[in-house]
Amino acid sequence: MREEDLFRTMVKKRISKASIKNRIRELARQINSDYEDQSVIFLIIANGALIFGSDLVRLISVPLKFDTLSVSTYIGTESTKTLSLNSRLKLDITNQNIVIADDIFDTGYTLSCVFEIVRKFKPKTIKSCVLISKRKNRTLDFTPDYVGFEIDDEFVVGYGLDYNEDYRNLEYIGVLNQSIYK
Repeated sequence: MREEDLFRTMVKKRISKASIKNRIRELARQINSDYEDQSVIFLIIANGALIFGSDLVRLISVPLKFDTLSVSTYIGTESTKTLSLNSRLKLDITNQNIVIADDIFDTGYTLSCVFEIVRKFKPKTIKSCVLISKRKNRTLDFTPDYVGFEIDDEFVVGYGLDYNEDYRNLEYIGVLNQSIYK
């Protein structure tokens, strides 16, 4: 078996490329409606939300700018419970409408920390948009404003989501075979 085929057999497809594209269109329509006659700055959390964020902002019809913010909280499949901020904002977000785009809402720790960092810059508004939200009990009192898909508490990869930086390039979202990380 070729390495490429072996790579893909380690993932069970959960959300198709077509479903992702359709849902991103719906999210864009909702965001366009919410920010009609306003401008917005998207803060895309790198690396996980780069694919999702780039597909989303291309469908936004209101005036926009975007920036990336590199953060990390995971090693393998485990949250470190520590946010590492690996970059700085390049745009002035003071008194601006901000949408933070992230790949996955799992524990909620990353997004809530980024939300608090952004709040310190005194933006006009802050909302969050995630591609995936896991159904699970969380200790944090934080809920994303826009959610692409809700899934069970499984370790997923693809469409920007990774396991040790692998699988980001899959066109779909799939559940990673536990034999890879157990």
